[in-house]
Amino acid sequence: MGSQPCAFIKQKTIMFLRFLMILFLCSKPQESFICSKKSLMNSTVLSYKTSSNIPPLETLNLDGYLRFDNIEYAAKDFGNRFSYLPSAVVYPNSVSDIASIIKHVFNMGSSSNITVAARGHGHSLQGQSQAHQGIVINMESLKGPEMWIHTGDDGEPPYVDVSGGELWINVLHETLKYGFAPKSWTDYLHLTVGGTLSNAGVSGQAFRHGPQISNVFQLEVVTGKGDVITCSEQQNADLFYGVLGGLGQFGIITRARISLERAPKMVRWIRVLYSDFSKFSNDQEHLISSRNSFDYIEGFVNINRTDLLKNWRSSFNPKDPLQASQIISDGRTLYCLEIAKYFNPEEFDIMNKKTEELLSELSYIPSTVFLSEVPYVDFLDRVHASEKKLRAKGLWEVPHPWINLLVPKGKMFEFAQEVFGNILTDNSNGPILIYPVNKSK
Repeated sequence: MGSQPCAFIKQKTIMFLRFLMILFLCSKPQESFICSKKSLMNSTVLSYKTSSNIPPLETLNLDGYLRFDNIEYAAKDFGNRFSYLPSAVVYPNSVSDIASIIKHVFNMGSSSNITVAARGHGHSLQGQSQAHQGIVINMESLKGPEMWIHTGDDGEPPYVDVSGGELWINVLHETLKYGFAPKSWTDYLHLTVGGTLSNAGVSGQAFRHGPQISNVFQLEVVTGKGDVITCSEQQNADLFYGVLGGLGQFGIITRARISLERAPKMVRWIRVLYSDFSKFSNDQEHLISSRNSFDYIEGFVNINRTDLLKNWRSSFNPKDPLQASQIISDGRTLYCLEIAKYFNPEEFDIMNKKTEELLSELSYIPSTVFLSEVPYVDFLDRVHASEKKLRAKGLWEVPHPWINLLVPKGKMFEFAQEVFGNILTDNSNGPILIYPVNKSK
């Protein structure tokens, strides 16, 4: 039940299953890189001064610095279920700092039990960003070259070059200055680029663009030997495909070149409810198969939640307030289809007409259309707004058990009956998100 997120692989020979079931609490785990064959939990400390051939770790000439005290934060992650205290934390100021650390550990030889973990924003779930009595590399400390945006004026596709330790929210704000934004996102943007690219990076745009790892042109990677290598589909392709979605086991991502598209200014954000799972899943499949569909398609399961609609009304307007007020969710399992259409203000009428057409093709409960129109940035950063509310109540830094499942289309109905109809009938403490995914992406 504590499995890590599935690694999506971009190679054409691998085809995705139709439905991606993700049960989680708001974010994606960060990348990890383990430099020995020992497991993280079984690794033991090896004194950095035991070998006469290897200089002490403290003697390395770094642009950044090492810390051996006040490093307790590196023994905690978003999962809040495992805690492994490292012996040292590295605050790199350059890629060469990371390469030096990795090379130092590699040169200690196979007898060393030292492990190294790259820690981004610490959103791993089972200690992947921790290193028991080993070395944690604080990736957010990495000071690479400035973020660089290529707008595609020369005919080449637009992209952004960015440090692996940069947060996606900062990438969004910087690219928007040029009228662009990455195509694919996670639901939570306060994560590092290297962290989500080491996992997959999935949100409601994945049905169209694929996960974040399907939208990368080039990477800079520090390998397990401490070599700094540039890789892409054309150059060092095995490393490129291994690192993307590789859970940090093939190297540490220190820089990425990410595909961009023209960014909209506004989003029409819609939620509709279903009491029948087959209608819900059929509508999801219909929408991701349509040529001109919504721009974001996701969903979640509501099991015996009495306050669902009350909470929505703070930010969503019911299309029919009178009918919506009569909806009672007590003791019922409901399925919410969450969809969004991007637009610019001058395109409002066109967007409105297209939205109505798409909604008319669906089989949701008619009185349960809830609408909101928000700026593009607010929509993408929506989970952070919830985070601030939860932090204020002391409900953010709690244990977050998490399971990700790929469920094939042919088994989805049976799965839903057993899990939502039987297992979770009485109690469900976390969001259950359902992402429909096209195999071709």
